[in-house]
Amino acid sequence: MASNDPVAPGTPGKLPEHEATYRRLRDMAMFGELVPGQKVTIQGITAQLGAGMTPVREAIRRLTAEGALVLHENRRVSVPRLTPSQADELAFARLALEPRLAELALPRLDAGQIDALERIDAEIDAAIAADDVRGYLAGNYRFHFRLYEAAEAPILTSLTRSLWLRFAPSLRVVMTSENEIGPDRHKDAIAALRERDAAALARAIDGDIRQGIERVQAEARLQG
Repeated sequence: MASNDPVAPGTPGKLPEHEATYRRLRDMAMFGELVPGQKVTIQGITAQLGAGMTPVREAIRRLTAEGALVLHENRRVSVPRLTPSQADELAFARLALEPRLAELALPRLDAGQIDALERIDAEIDAAIAADDVRGYLAGNYRFHFRLYEAAEAPILTSLTRSLWLRFAPSLRVVMTSENEIGPDRHKDAIAALRERDAAALARAIDGDIRQGIERVQAEARLQG
């Protein structure tokens, strides 16, 4: 996977401290260790990560600029809680980009790569069965970006990654909601990949995105 992938195997000892700290904090926000609305402080993150204050301050600054964290008028920083209008904007953008990325990826994926996606989906199933929020969120990210990176469309993939930085923290509602998660659209996507059916693949990814978005939008309306 790409080197900026939050769930790629990390080698923090080989990274500058500021970059390792940034990636770790980004993972915490994206994969459920920090929840929407939670306050983020330099002192708290420094203690939690065992990192220096300067790298933590820089990581918070970068993630705020990227939209993964939000700076309030009183200088407080928190994980964003999406408003209904923000959820709608992110939904529009994701639905425009991600099915197209999947279509572009299809002819570039061989049987072994499709098998790898199937293994990731099995790990997601195991995380759901274990009520493992982080495992679910990280696995879901891995599945989508293993697929999208195969498209070899770096601009579209970079745009999509930036949308996930803003959207992914709110996806924890999929696991914490009392309602059933719903049909496994990943399995539909894998079947479409094996059949080499681009239209079915795009529909599966569209349906998967909508499934998560509907939960996030409902939560945003409740919070709003």
